[in-house]
Amino acid sequence: MINGAHVVLYSVNAEADRAFIRDVLGFAHIDAGDNWLIFRLPPAEVAVHPGSAGDGHELFLMCDDVAAEIMRLTAAGVACGPINDPGWGRLTTIDLPSGAQLGLYEPRHERP
Repeated sequence: MINGAHVVLYSVNAEADRAFIRDVLGFAHIDAGDNWLIFRLPPAEVAVHPGSAGDGHELFLMCDDVAAEIMRLTAAGVACGPINDPGWGRLTTIDLPSGAQLGLYEPRHERP
């Protein structure tokens, strides 16, 4: 079952944006290591990643077991990509009817 979303914001000044979200917006957060803050959103979370343009965004749906969710989705006729495991989570993609893709993510980090 999909149980959340992980929103990634790219920023040319990630530390400043993280501090703003933490201090000004007051979002609860955890430090995933090296001051890499992950924020709680109701009912999602936001992490600010470095980027060159500051205008790109990605949306990842979140689940506890990506393999089980892929099985559920494919049984419903949804095409999913292969599972990639970069070490901090397990990722796949979900094909939308339009041809666009959404990320599906089983995080390994603590959730805020």
